[in-house]
Amino acid sequence: MSNYKLPLLPPTEEIETKAVLKKLVIAHKALAELNGVSETMPNEFIILHTLSLQEAKDNSAIENIITTHDEFYSSDNIA
Repeated sequence: MSNYKLPLLPPTEEIETKAVLKKLVIAHKALAELNGVSETMPNEFIILHTLSLQEAKDNSAIENIITTHDEFYSSDNIA
C-alpha cells in the first residue's frame, strides 16, 4: 500500500514551464494534422467512434472485465 498523498489544488508551483510549452506546440501541430486528415475522409465519425470504444474497453480492463476487440465491435455498442 502506498502512502502517496495527492497535492492540493490548485498547484502552487508554475506549471507553464518551457518544457510544457514546447510539448504544447508539438501537440497542437499533431491535432492540426489530424484535423486536416480527418476532413479528407468520407466519414470521420468512424475514427471518433472507434476511439470511444477503445476507451470503454480499456476502462473495462481496469475493472478486471476482460473484453476483446471483436466482442466490442460486434456488440450493440456500435451506433
